[in-house]
This record gives sequence, C-alpha cells and structure tokens, in this order.
Amino acid sequence: MTAPLSTTTESKDHAALTRANLAPADLRRKLVEQDHLIKGLLGSISQGVVVVGADGRVSAFNDRVCELLDMPASALHSHPTLHELVQYQFQRGDFGQDLERTTPDLHGYLTKSLTNIDVRAGELPPNYTRTTPAGRVLEIKTSALPNGGLIRTLTDITNYSQAEAARDRLHELLQATQSIAQVGGWDIDVLNDKISWTNEVYKMLDATPSTFTPTMVSITALFTPESAKSIAQAVKNAVRAPNSDQPEIDLEIQMITLAGRMIWVHSKGRVVIEQGRIVRHTAMVQDISQRKQAEAALRASEENFRLITSQVPGVVFRLALSNDGTRKYSFVSDGVRELYGVSPPDVIADSRVLEALRHPDDRDVIEAELSRAAAVVGPTLMQFRIRLVDGTVKWVQIASNLLSQDSTGTVRAGVMTDITARKWAEAQLQETEARWKLALESTGDGVWDWHIQDDIEYYSTRYKEMYGYSEDKVWQRSDDYVDLVHPEDKAQMMRDQQAHFDGKTPNYVNEHRVRCRDGSWKWILSRGAVISRDPQGKPLRMLGTHTDISKRKEIDALIWQQANFDALTGLPNRRMLRERLESEMRLCAASEQRMAVLFIDLDHFKEVNDALGHAKGDELLIEAGRRIRERLRDGDTVARMGGDEFTVLLTNISDSAHTQRIVEGILGAMKTSFQLGDDQVFVSASIGITRFPDDAGEVESLLKNADQALYVAKGSGRNRFSFFTPALKEAALVRARLTYDLRSGLAKQQFLMVYQPIINLVNGTVHKAEALIRWQHPTRGLISPAAFIPIAESSGLIIDIGDWAFREVARQTRIWRDLISPDFQVSVNKSPAQFHHDGGSNKAWLEHLEALGLPGESIVVEITEGLLLEASASVNRQLLEMRDAGIQVSLDDFGTGYSSLSYLQKFDIDYIKIDQSFIRNLKPASKELALCKAMIVMAHELGIKVIAEGIETEEQRDLLIAAGCQSGQGYLFARPMIAADFDIYMAQRRAK
Repeated sequence: MTAPLSTTTESKDHAALTRANLAPADLRRKLVEQDHLIKGLLGSISQGVVVVGADGRVSAFNDRVCELLDMPASALHSHPTLHELVQYQFQRGDFGQDLERTTPDLHGYLTKSLTNIDVRAGELPPNYTRTTPAGRVLEIKTSALPNGGLIRTLTDITNYSQAEAARDRLHELLQATQSIAQVGGWDIDVLNDKISWTNEVYKMLDATPSTFTPTMVSITALFTPESAKSIAQAVKNAVRAPNSDQPEIDLEIQMITLAGRMIWVHSKGRVVIEQGRIVRHTAMVQDISQRKQAEAALRASEENFRLITSQVPGVVFRLALSNDGTRKYSFVSDGVRELYGVSPPDVIADSRVLEALRHPDDRDVIEAELSRAAAVVGPTLMQFRIRLVDGTVKWVQIASNLLSQDSTGTVRAGVMTDITARKWAEAQLQETEARWKLALESTGDGVWDWHIQDDIEYYSTRYKEMYGYSEDKVWQRSDDYVDLVHPEDKAQMMRDQQAHFDGKTPNYVNEHRVRCRDGSWKWILSRGAVISRDPQGKPLRMLGTHTDISKRKEIDALIWQQANFDALTGLPNRRMLRERLESEMRLCAASEQRMAVLFIDLDHFKEVNDALGHAKGDELLIEAGRRIRERLRDGDTVARMGGDEFTVLLTNISDSAHTQRIVEGILGAMKTSFQLGDDQVFVSASIGITRFPDDAGEVESLLKNADQALYVAKGSGRNRFSFFTPALKEAALVRARLTYDLRSGLAKQQFLMVYQPIINLVNGTVHKAEALIRWQHPTRGLISPAAFIPIAESSGLIIDIGDWAFREVARQTRIWRDLISPDFQVSVNKSPAQFHHDGGSNKAWLEHLEALGLPGESIVVEITEGLLLEASASVNRQLLEMRDAGIQVSLDDFGTGYSSLSYLQKFDIDYIKIDQSFIRNLKPASKELALCKAMIVMAHELGIKVIAEGIETEEQRDLLIAAGCQSGQGYLFARPMIAADFDIYMAQRRAK
C-alpha cells in the first residue's frame, strides 16, 4: 500500500496541467489518473522511494520506506522536509549520527535547504550505505528529476552485507594461504567500485593498506599503457565469448609500483557478466618479474650468440646424434642461408632439409663419416659436396667437436665452411704445376719442391747450378738446406715460413744468404706457396723459387753507404749523424745520462787547400778524421758535415772535466804536423761544445748551440775550445738581429764614412787620411765596425757595404785632391771576403776611379796579414791588378798575426801599419820600443814605408820619430771625423 500524495504542496505536474488551461473536469480526471499511476509504480517495487520536490518537501513515498526506516508514516507526514527528517533521526540518535560520522559532506548537503540547489551543477550527494537501529543495512541512491526535485531509493542489502562479511573471512584465509605461496589475489566489484586484495598484492605493489586504497581509478593508474591495452582487449574478448557468463581471463601484464618499479604480474581468474557487462572479476595474482628477467636475459643471450655466430664465416651448428640414428639440429646460424640457401628454422624443424642437398656421389661417404663421428670423442673433420636447388655444386668442410655424451647419444658442435674456392684453386694448381715449373725455369730462377710432412725437398737443375753443385747432386737429411743458410738469416727465414704456414701471409717471401759449393755467400730471394694441406689444415706441400739478388744487394749496400757516409773520409755524414743523435738523445733520456756534441773546424785549412791543391786538402781531411776518431771511445761518433767541419757525439759523459779531457786530446792531435806527400803542413782546430740535456733538449737547438760555441772559439784566436753558455745564445740572437738590420742598412742610408788624418811626423803636414766606416743604427746608435764587420763578412753583406764604402771614399778623395792637395791620398779597408767573392776582381773599382778622373795613387787599400797567409792565385792576381793600376797596398795591424818576411818578399807592399798594441805601452828602453825599431828597420830595408797607429802622447810621437818612423795617426792629432769636420780641421791647420 502506498502513501497518498502529499496535500501540503502542489505538485509540479499539477501546476503544469493548470497552466495548460484545461477544464476543471478534465483537470481532475488527469490528476486522478496520474495519482493512480504513481501509486501503482511505488507499490510495485521492493525499494523504498521518497520523492522530494524542488522546494525540499517530501511529495510522495511508499510504504517500503517506513518499513525500511522503522518509522511510522506519520513521521514522514509530520516532517515533510528532508531537513526535518534528518533532525528527527538525530533525535533518535542513530541514523543521523552514523550519517554525520561517515559522510560529513552528505550531512551538510541534507541539512541545508534544497530550495536553491541546482542538481545539474553536480551537487547531488554520492550513493552511500547506512545501518538502521533495527540492524538493516540500506543502500541509499539519489537521482535528479527534470522539475528540479529528487528521488531517493532505499535498498535493503543486509543479506548481501552478511555475505560480504563471510567473504571477508574467506578472504583472510586466502590471504594467509597466498602469502605462504607468494601468490596474491584480488576481487573487483565493478558495479560498486569495491576492490579488495591480499597482503601479497600490497607487497607486490610496494604498498600497505594504510598507504593505498584500491579503487578502479587507482588500480588503472598502475598499469603501463601496453598492459592497459591488453586488459581492454581481454575484457572485450570475455564479453564477446559465446555461451559463457563466467569466462576466464589469463594475462601477463606490467604494472608500476608505488615505488616506481616496473614489475611483471600473472593474473588468472574469472569474470561475472550480467546483461553484457562485467560486474565482478576475481583472480589469482603472482609476481613473475624474475621469470621475465630470466627470459629476457635468455633471449638477449641467444640474440648475442646468434649475432656473434653470424660473424663467423660459414655455419655454426649444434647437432644431437642419437644412438638410433636420428639427428636433430638444435641451433643453426644464419650462415646456412648463404651456404645452403635455406633458413635456420627450416633446418631446426627438420634436419633432412640439409641431407636432401648432399651430392648424390658423396652421400654414402657422408653417412659413413657421420656414423663414425657419433662414436668419436675428439674433433672430427670431413669434406664433401652439396648440390643446391638451382644445381650449384659446392664443397663443404665440417669441423666439429664433442659437447656432451650420454646413454642416448652425443651432442656435437662445429662449423660448416664453404671451401669451394680452395678446392677449385687446388685443382687448378695441380693442373698447371708442370707448366708453372717450366715457366719458372725459363726465367733463370731455381725451383724447389718441398714435401713438408716427409721433410724431403727436390731441386731443379738451375737451382743446383746457382750454387755450383752438379746436376746429379742429391741432398740428404744430413746436409739439410737449412745448413746452407747464413746463421744471421736463419731465424727470420723460419719466422717467414711459419707465418705463411699459419695463413698470416698469402705467400712465403724471404731474402737470405746461401753458402755456395766454393764457400762463398750468395744473396737469394726465396718465394713460395703452400699448394696442399691435410684435413686439419697443416701444410703438406710447398713450391717455390730462388732468385739470385746478389748484385742488387751490392747496389743497395752502395746506395745506403752513399746516403749515410761521407765518400771522402768514410765517416758518417750529416744524415746519419742526425739519426744517431736522435737515438742517443732517447737513450740518455731513458737512462738519465749526459751527452756532448762537438763542432770541430780546422783552422787555416783553406790556405793549405789553396796553396797545395784540392788533392792535398782531401788527404788532410782524411787524416784529420782519422785522428779525431782515434781520440774517441767506443760508442762515440765522429761525422763529417762538409768542407773542413766535423761533428762528434760523446756519449755517457759524467761531467765537463770528462768532456774537456777528450777535447784537449783532439786539439793536441790536430797540432801535430800533417805529412801530405812531400809537403808538411800545420793546422789547428777550433771546437764548440754543447751538452744534452743541460743546454738543450732538441736536435736543432743542440746543433745551434755547438755552432755558437764554435764561433766564440774561432773568435778567441783559434786552436781552442769553448763551452756553450746562455750568454752565447744571447750574443747569437744579437748577431741575428744585426744581420737582419744590416740588410736594410744601406737602402736606408744608415752608414757613413769618417776620416782620421795621417800625420807626417817629421814636418807635421797632412797629405793622407784613413777612411773608416760607421753604422748609425736607428735604435742602437753608433755601432763600431768591430761589431758589425764580422757579421757582414759571414753573411756576405760585406760585398755591397764594401763597394759603397769605396765609392764614397773615391768621391770624397776627388773633392780633397781639388781643395787640399793634388797628391792627397785616402786609404780604405778591403775585407778578405771581398777578395774571395766570385773569384774577386778590381775591375769595377778601377772603372769608377777612371770615371772620377782619379789616378790609382789617390787610393791606398788596407789589407790584413791573414789575407796574405791565405793568399790564393785569385788574391795574387787582384794584388797585381792594384799594383799595375797604381793603387798602393797597406798591411794593417802589422805584428799581431803570423807575420813572415817571406810574405813581405812575395807581395808588393807599400806600407806597414804598426798596431796600436805596440804603441800603447811605448816607453824608453821598453820591449815595445825595441820591437817598433825592429819593424821600422826591417820595413825600410825592404823599401816599405811605416805608419804608426794609436799615438796618444807626445812621448810616443818623439820615440817613433827617433826610431825613424815617417808617419802616424792617433788621438794626439785627431779623432776620426766626418768629412765636413775634416774640412774644418784642415782649415785650422792651414791657418796655423
């Protein structure tokens, strides 16, 4: 029986009918029909139903509501709104308190007026369950009405809840069982979004009941995208499964735990399907991550193995040979595709696939070999032919070994390789062997045929002739060929043979010496190749030739000798010296030892070479190299660098004193006279020394250091040695910079000439002057000739500088002969380098004098004693040219060098200039005075005039006058000055 419609409010349907302007009779009829319809509906269902209007008042309910809520109908009539109904329950102290305790949001919703609630805005309360005072468990659901009202349904689920409790107890038992078996389980109530699972599932997901509440949303988030797709597809298949309302779902899926781990899970269970929808899913769950990892590792291992075997030429296989004769391949590499033209899966599925491809002529042999292999414990090797589907015939070699053996049979593993090319080559070789031997014989080579396993060697006629043996000579084991090979060459020959045997070289090639019958040694080139091998690959037979290369070796040795040794002295040359220097530097660095490098230059070698000829000069160089080598120790090296320069490497030097003793021995050996045929000559040596690693660590630096030290030794007077010091390096840098600046000095007009008057000591007149060159450097200031003339000479710049100086002096002489005196004379210095340049010639100077209208007598050329000591035919010719042209010659710095009366007699010398070193300490009764008197007397006796240099005091002047010296120059009279100042000086003297 249903409760009547509420008369406290007018229903929305009634209002709608009224607004439709129906007649009163029609209106009443419609309302009665509607009431009957609603009452019928409400009375026909088992749930309790409460209809609430938009204003929050109860507009209708059925009797089931009163029964379920255990409240009289009067309570609903007397509390027409939900608010009042809730308050009523609060007063009873049960339903409302439970409601408030468990769902505060719902309580808040129920206790406020429903008048202004828009159910379309999503403000409907969720479904929930409550227990009445009578112990009923009610499920309460809320639905919205189109007119803004609500329908609340109350369903008695008491029996269901009891079943749930029983299921919970069963669940606890299942939990314990599954924990022991490490198998979990879950139960999913899809309709009510209820999910429960065992503790083992919590463990799998790195969760606990307190940290994770399973719901449809939360559990879905744990699946990987791929697993979600698999689950969805499995659900679809289950729903579509015919004739089954509880189909089974068996899945292996991946889940992401709360700790972020990726695990594999095996879920197997059933689903309950009602009306085409899954309403429940119960399954056993097990963590299979370890199994999956093992499977992945196995797959990776198999893939790696297959990848590795794919790189092995041929086919790698594993074959089980049963005692009953059956054969089964458990592994075949991809090489089977190329060799047999079949795929590995086909062979593994049926081994007869390969058996069918055996060549008909070889099948019996193959079968016999396979049967034998089944009983062999060790390795086996077999060769046979196959014929592919397209008719192609191939030779196959199978090498296998035993893997395992039991009562059922054996398992062997091995490799099948294609040896078709090798077989073809062997056949071709056998077919052409006779022609090959004949062709080789025709080239003049000796042919040998070595049967390696039997250690028997056969030789051709030409082979025997090469070494002087008769044609009927037969080698026995007692006089093996190896005995004829030079002892120094045997080891390399054996290594080359073995390399070919092992397949490391395509052919055997070796050069060695062979002892001939007469005992002489002959260089031969031996070439050969293995032409057959046994089944294990060991060489059986080898053919080859011997070619006589003795002449080529002689030429190679000569070329090497010429490339590395000096042709004249036989000493190492510059190239080999560098190699040895680099090698010794590495050894010293490794053993922390020291080494010295010596540059040796022979003093006065050029004079000997020019005076006695090149042949005698060569003899001198040979003897000098021998003497240097004799003063060295074993392990030291002397090399000829060219000309008269030698370089020495002294290894394992303990200290400077050690080096000095060796150097002094070399200097002493050089000072001893050299007997060159009938001529006896004397030379000396200058030596520059540098040390490794003290002075430098690179080859170029060491050579530069030694050269700088040699420069100092020669500049210090020769016949001595000098060690390299950092100061020498700085001096070398200065010289290098000055050399660079010298090249532009002339173009930039940085040079000037100064003139020092030469006084007639008897009457004080001035009719002569010495021209001296000066360099006005833009940054260094005035540079003395002593600083830059040696640099100009060594660099060759002295030629251009000397020519400029001569032209400048000639121009000034022309002026002074017109202004001062018609017989005014100027002397100018000429370097030995100018005499030796391109054969030397005075032609340009003489033509310039002629162009200026100057006679030769207007110029005096000053030379050094060294030029006369080194005088060659060219120097003699140039001195004669100057004499014939009237140019006078003055010997500068007389008394400081190797003066000799013979030189004065040999050359036409007009003046000698006594060096200022004798004048500086000139005193009465002094040795200097005695020497000056001797030089003056000697010069006068030879018809040579004398000029004294460096006169600074009147006493010096007077002593020179008393000794008979006619002329002099020095600071007592005037310093060197530019031409303009010289003009003033002369004007002042004339005025006096």
